[in-house]
Amino acid sequence: MVETWTRWREDVEREGMRFAPAPEYHVFPTRERPLKPYEAVRRATGVTRELVARERPDVVVSDILTLAPALAAELEGVPWATLIPHVDPRGDAGFPPYSVGARLPRTAIGRRWWRTFDPLVGRGLSLGRDELNETRARLGLPPLDHVHGGISRSLALVATFPQLEYPRRAPLPNTHVVGPLQWEPPFGDVEPPPGTDPLVLVAPSTAQDRDGRMLRAALAGLADLPVRVLASTNRRGETDGFDVPANARLVDWVSYSRAMPRCDLVVCHVGHGTLMRALAAGVPVVACPAAGDMNENAARADWAGVGVRLPRRLVTRTGLRLAVTRALATPSLGARARELAAWAATHDPGRRAVELVERLAAAG
Repeated sequence: MVETWTRWREDVEREGMRFAPAPEYHVFPTRERPLKPYEAVRRATGVTRELVARERPDVVVSDILTLAPALAAELEGVPWATLIPHVDPRGDAGFPPYSVGARLPRTAIGRRWWRTFDPLVGRGLSLGRDELNETRARLGLPPLDHVHGGISRSLALVATFPQLEYPRRAPLPNTHVVGPLQWEPPFGDVEPPPGTDPLVLVAPSTAQDRDGRMLRAALAGLADLPVRVLASTNRRGETDGFDVPANARLVDWVSYSRAMPRCDLVVCHVGHGTLMRALAAGVPVVACPAAGDMNENAARADWAGVGVRLPRRLVTRTGLRLAVTRALATPSLGARARELAAWAATHDPGRRAVELVERLAAAG
């Protein structure tokens, strides 16, 4: 992401437009000084507005969860765009509620059943709109009639594979699925275990599963399979506390961009970044969602035919062994993942995003 952001800056400045990155201010709640979320947004907006007023950028681009830059831009009359760094969370008729982990139904009956949840989802969205409008009123901005007020109606960039987006009755206004915007810290090669058996990468989340439940289950469950296992603790500390079988190698860190193209399968918590990297390399996944958005990512991977879902309760030695065996024995998963990799090889999401941002700035 940082690499693409840097390219955006270089391209934008080359075109003669001014660029001002949103500052990082510590305005979120703390134990010493707890704040309600929207109170933190209000305070951050005041500070960010000073930057926007001083720099006068042609356009402001902010993350979907970062409301302060968007509100500051609106206060200063500057066009603003939203980056959605995962699948689009906005639903449509018949869509399951976002992040519950259910995939798009196949039949009209299934779609009608999920529509019974629309009033509940609608109430939640309305509550969010009312809370945002309260903050907007305190900042001197008019209220919004629509929900998802934190997503720009001028330009929304959805940084995921279009093949993971559910079909909608009508396109969302000024929304573009540009493809994954990827970045990772530089790191060298890590050699997998020797041999010719299929290579399975175990890639735990950096934010979830602090006890390493999935990692331990994978090391144990894959020990007696004809596979090679390259696993990472993702800098959780020493690797000595794990039982590493003979067919596995456990390391502290691994470069996904270097390791995944050599793999046959990725076992992960299906955070969006890890999923994008695996699919860009043409590798299917065993999706073991830990929480929140990961449930949605697992459902999309299953729906798109690029992975096998394993619910949290089944992330055990036996469960992972069966899931990996099934994934490796299903050629269509790898074929579909390679289709997405071919799409990625012929598209430049960063360039597309730059073009759209430049178009917004020119129209501003």
